[in-house]
Amino acid sequence: MSASNPSRPPRTKSQIEADLAATRSRLTDSVESLIDTTHPNRIKQRTVADAKQFARDQVEEARSLVFTARGDLRTGRVIRIAGAVAGAIAFVLVLRGIAQRGQRA
Repeated sequence: MSASNPSRPPRTKSQIEADLAATRSRLTDSVESLIDTTHPNRIKQRTVADAKQFARDQVEEARSLVFTARGDLRTGRVIRIAGAVAGAIAFVLVLRGIAQRGQRA
């Protein structure tokens, strides 16, 4: 019996070895987790995976703006988007023309 805890029965050699093995296993798992968290290659892999997932989410969101849940084209939205793109291109061309005239003068 232990002097510090008289109510606890003495442990056998196999119990102590089992406790040591369990502690060793937990320590190994903790170190592997720490390495996995901080290793530069793993950080790079997680960053690339996150970027790919973000891109997939954005593509899916854009697709949902153009297509319905059934896959039908939302023609009204497509026409508005095409109009906006055409307007932006026209605006850029007008600005470019103004800038070129200013350089000639």
